[in-house]
Amino acid sequence: MRHLLTLNDISSRELSQVLTLSTRIKAEVKKGIRRPRLAAKTLAMIFEKQSLRTRVSFEAGMVQLGGHAMFLGAEAGFGKRESMSDFSRVLSSMVDCIAIRAMRHATAVALAQYSRCPVINALTDESHPCQALADMLTIKERFGKLQGLKLAYVGDSNNVTASLVQASAKLGLEIAIASPKGYCFGETQLAALVGDSPANGFLLEQTTDPGLAVQGAHAVYTDVWVSMGQEKEEAKRKKAFAAYQVNSKLMKAARKDAIFLHCLPARRGLEVSDEVMDSPQSAIIEQAENRMHAQKGLLVWLLGTA
Repeated sequence: MRHLLTLNDISSRELSQVLTLSTRIKAEVKKGIRRPRLAAKTLAMIFEKQSLRTRVSFEAGMVQLGGHAMFLGAEAGFGKRESMSDFSRVLSSMVDCIAIRAMRHATAVALAQYSRCPVINALTDESHPCQALADMLTIKERFGKLQGLKLAYVGDSNNVTASLVQASAKLGLEIAIASPKGYCFGETQLAALVGDSPANGFLLEQTTDPGLAVQGAHAVYTDVWVSMGQEKEEAKRKKAFAAYQVNSKLMKAARKDAIFLHCLPARRGLEVSDEVMDSPQSAIIEQAENRMHAQKGLLVWLLGTA
């Protein structure tokens, strides 16, 4: 039994296997082929945060694979109405897999500690591995490969960025991160994200200059400046990130065939302009759809039904 709480829970080879499986399953669906790989399997989804893409992609994905998904909101009472150990052991005795979207990463870790079935991190404050899977799938579809490509991330060094660093290290991408001072990763944190043996082709650069970060980039990525739970910092963050908007001028500094990525939801006019969001370079809709396909590959891989 395996859990996926961060991408460092799987090897480079295993991550490539998941992406290959996701690509195969997606191709089958586009041809109208629906193989019931997860027939009679049940996924429980525990959400402490609002969601559109995560909930729909998991539910729709399970249906396409012949399985079933059940939604449990925060009212399920884990860690409150009963202990996390009791909650996790009971729930995992009834389902085949659990996806959790939690306020704190420690909650997902505690759930996995007592679970009898695989636990997937569907988003925490420290990591967003399912999003990074979809991102890598999207980039690979556009360019035919991943190793040796350059990904530029402009904005807050957050949970999404952390998972992008882990994915890049395992798959051999160059990643350049542009964040204001005070909003970038520390050296110790970066070392933990990268791990001991990054793949060939991996390079990492941190800078405060967005223009420098996007030079030669195949993909330019951004995220909201104010994430859920950071609302009290909104005025401060808007001021700090004012020069970090991804707009047409910044995109021109990247490769001509560069794509734009955003994990969504986006705050148009802040971290990204309308002209970029709606441009031919924007891959945000394919990226969002790929959440479903990437997670299908992950579910099939975790449950051993490939």
